Amino acid sequence: MEITMKEKNAISERLRAYVAKYPSQTKAAGSLKGVSVGTVSNILNGRFENISDEMFRNVASQVGGMGTPGWQIVETGAYQEITEVLSDAQRWRNVRWVTGEAGCGKSTTARVYLQDHKEVFYILCSEDMKKGDFVREIARTVGIRTEGCNIREVWGLILDDIIQMDAPLLVFDEADKLTEPVFHYFISLYNKLEEKCGVVFLSTDYIVKRISNGLKYQKPGYKEFFSRIGRKFFTLEPTDQNDVYTICTANGLTSRQDIDIVMKEAAACDYDLRRVKDSIHKVKRMSDL
Repeated sequence: MEITMKEKNAISERLRAYVAKYPSQTKAAGSLKGVSVGTVSNILNGRFENISDEMFRNVASQVGGMGTPGWQIVETGAYQEITEVLSDAQRWRNVRWVTGEAGCGKSTTARVYLQDHKEVFYILCSEDMKKGDFVREIARTVGIRTEGCNIREVWGLILDDIIQMDAPLLVFDEADKLTEPVFHYFISLYNKLEEKCGVVFLSTDYIVKRISNGLKYQKPGYKEFFSRIGRKFFTLEPTDQNDVYTICTANGLTSRQDIDIVMKEAAACDYDLRRVKDSIHKVKRMSDL
């Protein structure tokens, strides 16, 4: 489907807000995958004629310009808890690990916080990340070009940038997916970030068992790392029916019958907010028939 001029202007405004969170337009462009400095400049200045719809979609997917139309994010209990942890870590440059069930809103909350605050960098972790991938992803998110640099040089560039910032925060989502070599590598590098940058890890509670095993078997670095996160995990309160009800009403469901359908489906999947969103959209589609 062709992107309308109204949508392009909306993406341009979201890009402008995104760029404002970086020290320069060049840094902001460096953080975007497959987007040149020239493309960023053209979009910001309304020169759309030579920019493809595919490029607009690429930019939008990275800066949040084409979210789910009409969807209202609700400040659930978990949302408020995560936001408080992120704010505290950014202000005091400390390290925290937040655990919560899949679908409780960890990623959504982190992205909202990212949009509303400067010097916040979000890294989505995955099982296939190697040490080089991990470090280069941090660098890209910060806005650093890494062509021709080895890992040690890239890490040096990251540190050089971070120590010049007022209140930097690194957010690692799905951090329990990091492989043992990458996780251990980060532990060995963390000392260089201490007191220079806030760090928040978001994951399921699987990480609790993993850290416990590392401590039990005296794996190198685990004791020190556990100390860095305050020897505890911030465990989020589970999403409940009150959260689901509030989300339903915030997103236009007024019929008790419609809300009951969503509530029943939510209860069957442990109040997973991804399923809640799907259920609300399904009920709305049925109502339109």
